[in-house]
Parts: sequence; C-alpha cells; structure tokens
Amino acid sequence: MRNHQLPGRSVVMSTEAMAATSQPLATEAALQVLREGGNAIDAAIAASAVLSVVETYSSGIGGDCFILYHEASSGQLHALNGSGPSPAAADIDTVRARGYETMPDQGILSVTVPGAVDAWYQANRKLGRLDFDKLLQPAIHYAENGYAVSPVIALNWKKHEAVLTQTPEASRAYLVDGKAPVAGAIHRQPDLARSLRTIASKGRDGFYLGEIAAEIVRYSDSQNGLFTLDDLADYESEWVDPISSNYRGYEVFEIPPNGQGITTLMALNILAQTEVAKLEHLGADHVHLLSEAFTLAMAERDRFVADSRFKPLPVAEMLSAEFAQSQFERIDMQRALSQPVTSAMPNHRNTIYLSVVDKDRNACSFINSVFYSWGSGLVAGSTGINLQNRGAGFVLEEGHFNQLEPRKRPLNTIIPAMVYHEGKPVLSFGVMGGQYQAMGQTYVLSNWIDYGMDIQQALDAARFMLYDGVLDVEVGVPERTRQGLVDKGHTVVEDDGPHGGGQAVLIDWEQGTLHGGSDPRKDGCAMGY
Repeated sequence: MRNHQLPGRSVVMSTEAMAATSQPLATEAALQVLREGGNAIDAAIAASAVLSVVETYSSGIGGDCFILYHEASSGQLHALNGSGPSPAAADIDTVRARGYETMPDQGILSVTVPGAVDAWYQANRKLGRLDFDKLLQPAIHYAENGYAVSPVIALNWKKHEAVLTQTPEASRAYLVDGKAPVAGAIHRQPDLARSLRTIASKGRDGFYLGEIAAEIVRYSDSQNGLFTLDDLADYESEWVDPISSNYRGYEVFEIPPNGQGITTLMALNILAQTEVAKLEHLGADHVHLLSEAFTLAMAERDRFVADSRFKPLPVAEMLSAEFAQSQFERIDMQRALSQPVTSAMPNHRNTIYLSVVDKDRNACSFINSVFYSWGSGLVAGSTGINLQNRGAGFVLEEGHFNQLEPRKRPLNTIIPAMVYHEGKPVLSFGVMGGQYQAMGQTYVLSNWIDYGMDIQQALDAARFMLYDGVLDVEVGVPERTRQGLVDKGHTVVEDDGPHGGGQAVLIDWEQGTLHGGSDPRKDGCAMGY
C-alpha cells in the first residue's frame, strides 16, 4: 500500500466498466459511449478519436493503430495490425539518390500510409455495437468548438514547437501566432474537424478514397514525396494471430512483428530464469538485471523485427526456453555487458495508449501513434491531418530484415498487451514512449507480479532505460543505486524528462471488480462506474 502522506493516487475501482486514457476528455468520451450501449471497442475508438484532437502531437488519424481485444462471448483474443506500409515507389536506391545514408527522421520520405482509420473502421465493423459515425462525434465536437489544452500536452507542444514552424500547413493548424498554445488555452482545429466529419459519414473510404486521399497525394507531390492514390486506396489493416509467453503463470499476449511486442516477451523470458523478487526494488542489482535483459532483447529486435510478409522471421526460436536460458547466461550481475550488445541468434518514438473493459468483460488494449512528437512534422495540406513518420523505422541496408522496400511495413514500436491467468483476461495494459515501450511493459509487469504492487503503484514507480549504452534514470532512482550501477560499469545519466506513460485496467474476477491505473507522467486518468 502506498504511503498516504506522500503524493500519489489510489487505484480507481468500479464494478460495471472502466476506461483509462492519457487525457480526461478521452476517458470521459469512452465512458459516455459505454453508458450509451457501446462495448469496449466502441469506447476505445471514441477515446482514440478524441485523443487525435486533444493530444495530436502523439496520435491521430495520420498515424497507426494496434488493437488486442478479448471478446467475452467467444473467449477469443482478436489482434489487429493497423500499421501502414511504405509507398510503392519507395526503395533504398530512391532514398539514397536524394542524399540520405540512413532513413530521414522526419519529412515526407519518413511518411508511411496511415493505418489508424482503417483499423478503427474494421474493428468497429467486426466487434463493435454502435455505428461508426457516432463514435467520432465527441472528437468532432472538440475539434470544432475547442478544448482546454492540458498541462503535460502544453509542455510537450512547446518543447517541439520548432518542428511545426517548418511548413505553413503545420504552423497554421497547430500554432497560434507562431507559438504553441499554453496550458488552459482553448484550441480549435477546424480543418481536422472537416476531415473527421468526412470519415464519420463515409467510413474508411472517406480517408483512403476521395478528397482527403487526393489532398494527401497533392501535398506529398508538393514536398517531392512518393505517394500515389493507389497507395492509400489499396491499404487494409490485418487481423493477425497474437504471440505470447508465460511469465510465472501469467500468459502475456502481444501483436507479432512488425510490432516490437516480441521484445517484451524475450525480456520476460530472461527474467523468468531469475528470482528477481528477492532483489531490492530499485536497488542496483534490480535495475542492472532488468536493464541487461532488455538490452539483450533489443539486440534481437533490431536484427529481426520487420514485416513478416516479406521474409519469414525466427519468432519461435526467439521465444524458445532454450534461447531465453542462453540469453540469461550472458548476464554478469557484477558487470555491465559490453556495448553495443550483439544478437545471439544464429544466422537465419510518442504514442497514446488506452485500455477499456466493459460490463460484459470485453477488454480492449488499444494503441495509436504518429511515432515522434508531431510525427513527420507535416500536416497534409488543408486536411488538418498530422502525418506520422513511421518510415524512419526502416534501415537502408541491403539484406536486412527491416530494409526499406515498396509496400512494406517498418518495425513499429507501438505494442498493446493483454495478460491472461487461468484462461481469463486479468490485465489490459500498455506503456507509451517509443523505444521505451517494451522495457516499460516488462518493468510494470514485474512490479505487479514479482513485487506485489497494485497496478497504480506499478505504473508510478521510478523508471530507467538502457539504450545505446547509456542508462537513463528518472529522478526517483536513488543515488546509491546510481553509484552501484556505475560500479558495475554502466554509464548513468538522469533523463531530462519522464520515461513514457501508461494505462491499465485489471479485472478482479474473484471480487467482480475492475481496477484502473493511469500514469502520472501524463495528463490522464482512469474512471469507471
């Protein structure tokens, strides 16, 4: 139990339904849909649409979407990959001919086909109860009439203000007199409202065909981009089979590659070889063990995670018990691994996450993203749509699993998760933060399962991340732990901001209640009834 004399928040508890998102207006929209007869997928779509307006730098209809959905009536876990591919004209030679040795982080060549709208529409058609147009009405309302900019969003908006000044379209849509709006200011997005209205009335075709698609292609042409109308018209999200690993009796499910969820599963498989709960939480040994397990898993991610439609991936081998044991044996508890860590397999960045559970115990783990803050930094002409930069995830290396190829999906960092115990879903959760997401999931799950924290405590706990040889720690990591890590050979720095965010809903089947947690690193909240 948390110390009630210190800042913090209690787990939110309810009986009928629960929603947890990174912005209160989105949480409220989800609950309203549930009260009006919608189910968890309907509520998640409505919440995501609101977040595309009120937290546009992280998410939106110009981005991608992954969904895990437990359907109570059938007991089936549905998995939807709503990530978009590169244009048909995109290849390594084309990008290199424009002077790039690596994929550009932003700009038109970093843009891939946005998958979110098709994913929302297909998920609603297959699993939802309410009409699609109804789900977008709260988002349209806030885009047209305005919303109050919340504090964390305002802070990040200001931090990345310069990105939006680079084109007149982005500046017009998301700056006021050339500046980011301050916390408490009312912000309106009339162009985005018109686009949302078109999608509400015409469904996915309103985005991938017709005026919006034509404007995206026209704008791409104006930026010397590669998109054609066919690139948008031909897009379809994909229903896939989830992958999983068992961690101390809990079955953890993820979207398969091209998502990086397998990274979480590999890290958990390494931790399963240990008795991590015997280590002092946030002590040097604890942070070292989790960091080393994660960086070993990341080495395999960076080598293999890609679009499996182009080349078979060694997923079974990566998740095998034998490989997990061999990876664990690489860890020295007294000394950090030499960097960069290399793959042991034989030859063969910003986001919104939300979770909803309804009265029937349908559970939705839902994530939507434009990748970097403000994605590509581009707004598609008069549409008001902020375009993602997922193409930055490709590599320009011939023969690499994740090399840029026409109509290929890049490695994608967004990963919703669903945890089952004794055949029932018990936790719908996710952690935001680009590269941090897999580490965050591993850490939050270990906090909950190994250390017995409630789900809010598991999200609140001070975070750390080993990436590119540098161990970034939040301010809450004790000084003696930092020194202990330095003694083990780590390069330790204090990050200038928090690691990601996170939302979670736990189902307590014994008591018949729902527990909601929401990360204080964001503006959001969990609410239920």
